[in-house]
Amino acid sequence: MLAAAVLLAGCSAAPSGQDDEGDADVAATPSVAVPALEVETVLDGLDHPWDVARAPDGTLLVDERDGGFTAVLPDGTAREVDADFSDLFADGETGLMGLVLDPAFAGNRRFYTCQGVEEDGGAEIQVVAWTVDAGWRRATRVADPLLGDVPVNERTGRHGGCRVRFDPSGALLVGTGDNAVGSNPQDLSTLAGKVLRIDPATGGPAPGNPFADSADPATRLVLSYGHRNVQGIAVRPGTGEVYTVEQGTRRDDEVNRSVPGGNYGYDPDGAPDGPAGRYDESVPMTDPELDGAIPAVWSSGNPAIATSGGEFVSGAQWGGYDGVLLLGVQKGTGVLALRIDEDGRLLEQFRVPELEDTYGRVRTPLLGADGALYLTTDNGEGDDRLLRVTPA
Repeated sequence: MLAAAVLLAGCSAAPSGQDDEGDADVAATPSVAVPALEVETVLDGLDHPWDVARAPDGTLLVDERDGGFTAVLPDGTAREVDADFSDLFADGETGLMGLVLDPAFAGNRRFYTCQGVEEDGGAEIQVVAWTVDAGWRRATRVADPLLGDVPVNERTGRHGGCRVRFDPSGALLVGTGDNAVGSNPQDLSTLAGKVLRIDPATGGPAPGNPFADSADPATRLVLSYGHRNVQGIAVRPGTGEVYTVEQGTRRDDEVNRSVPGGNYGYDPDGAPDGPAGRYDESVPMTDPELDGAIPAVWSSGNPAIATSGGEFVSGAQWGGYDGVLLLGVQKGTGVLALRIDEDGRLLEQFRVPELEDTYGRVRTPLLGADGALYLTTDNGEGDDRLLRVTPA
């Protein structure tokens, strides 16, 4: 169906896309002409679908936070994929989360999830490697876990992350949350509040990691730190640059340009300025007082809009959307578009009109190899969809 276009009223974007106080200005219309978009429902009746992947044969694999895989075959047939989730820890924001296919999936049928797991009387977040049969009927764990010991907030499930994507070198990137524990983002000995970079075959540190010489095995896995809740990872076509999407507090969701070894400045513990062990969410998402803290490429300002997944759009058929970073939005709903120059500077931002306040909260955008954009909504109560978006 062709969704009705709804243009948002708003101020014209400043050259930086943000005003002097960091509050982001959303343009009423983009500076470059963009095509109208056609939106169709691929699958409905879902409940908190978290991520989606498109296989080389055209099959779409989608997961749901409370557990479960569904495959949508090229002919449109939807099929539940049998899988063992008997140990799934699903509470609050944590459950079955990120999903990505191996770059060599056509030959090895391997894919990866990031999920909460209950075992030995406790819980943690793990990256699990799976294979799926050629008929898309059963998924089997083959590395269980590939990576473990990522802390989880067992009481509430807050800030569980957890996005998985591959970088151009073939390393697996894992974006984690801080579990609402104040000391985690700045502590290099914990895997919480980080972007990790691991070998998808072994789960160990990928070659070239910035802290490869550390005596601490956890630190050797870290690509960057000082994060609150990394919900999106996007690789920019043509450059291989990695951008991460992070949920803020009441203000300042962020998009960050990844720098190996970078500190992105979240420090809710506040020591020595306050009592150690606190979780002070009034502090800036990027604390300018922290030595070497890297400022965000984009921040939402006040209020936050609860950004989630991110994806760069690529292809001449997308016209003015070509090269734009799209973010799923969960407050105010819809999709936000960011135009970022080659130096990582924000040029403008605007909302995608066909998706604005039409389908509810958007969790994940994914650009398929077929050139279409796939979106998962995140409304709950069995009212969620997998959408396919194409230029009209």
